[in-house]
Amino acid sequence: MSPLKLVILMLGINDFQCTHDNNAWLSAQGTAKLIQIIRQAPIEPGMPVPDIMVVAPPPIIQPKGVIASKFEGAEKRCVGLASELKKIASDHATHYFNAGSITKASAIDGIHLDEHQHQHQHQHQLLGKAIAHEVSESLTF
Repeated sequence: MSPLKLVILMLGINDFQCTHDNNAWLSAQGTAKLIQIIRQAPIEPGMPVPDIMVVAPPPIIQPKGVIASKFEGAEKRCVGLASELKKIASDHATHYFNAGSITKASAIDGIHLDEHQHQHQHQHQLLGKAIAHEVSESLTF
């Protein structure tokens, strides 16, 4: 049995720090490269290459607090990331999930997931359950 059945990639937000001049398309190209690396990684003979799920992070909202300067303008540069990642997932025949359909970026800093953003469940818990459901619907184990 292969050591990995599924690799989940939820990346891209740090591409929008002010030190990088990235847009959504450029960020998604990084995910495409990681998909290629995963599929070309050496595995034991006869073992299957793992499935891949690309998860689009919630869009950045107005950066606030101590990281506001680091992410200045990120809410504009990240526009369209979910759709660009969806294209990458389709082009590379991977699974796709949009975390922005479940939760939003932090009301505190505009970037991360807040622990108490939802009244009854932690944001991470909501997102984890939604991704687990998507995995169970999309993949056969």
